[in-house]
Amino acid sequence: MHMPDAIPENMFAPCGMNCMVCYKHCTVCKSVRPCAGCLNGDEGKPRHCRACAIRDCCREKGLRYCLECTAFPCRRLNRLEKSYRTRYDASLLSNSRAVLTRGLAVFLENERQKYTCSVCGGIVSLHDGVCGTCGASTAALE
Repeated sequence: MHMPDAIPENMFAPCGMNCMVCYKHCTVCKSVRPCAGCLNGDEGKPRHCRACAIRDCCREKGLRYCLECTAFPCRRLNRLEKSYRTRYDASLLSNSRAVLTRGLAVFLENERQKYTCSVCGGIVSLHDGVCGTCGASTAALE
């Protein structure tokens, strides 16, 4: 799957994740539909994402994103943040704060540039640093 010219706004998850660069969206397996993102339907979505307490909390409060909540960042989000920092060296809180300060369109354009494979133009997964189209590793490209 190639990186689009612009990442759709509905690919920004309530928690601050850019769903476009999630390994479940970047998949190249022809027999499995890629996940459409947290704000879209559940088709292709992993079980843990279909049962996401953070997404459900936003829906219950009538919010689209955690960053709109008066309790931002809450305990659930801080726990997910710790996991993402430890496992992927990524910050969902920083993503959300970037959206608050610069806007969603600017954040998504920066993400598009950061996660576009320099070899083939595919999407590099935040989770493993591998292009879902050609298999190039970001470690090999640096």
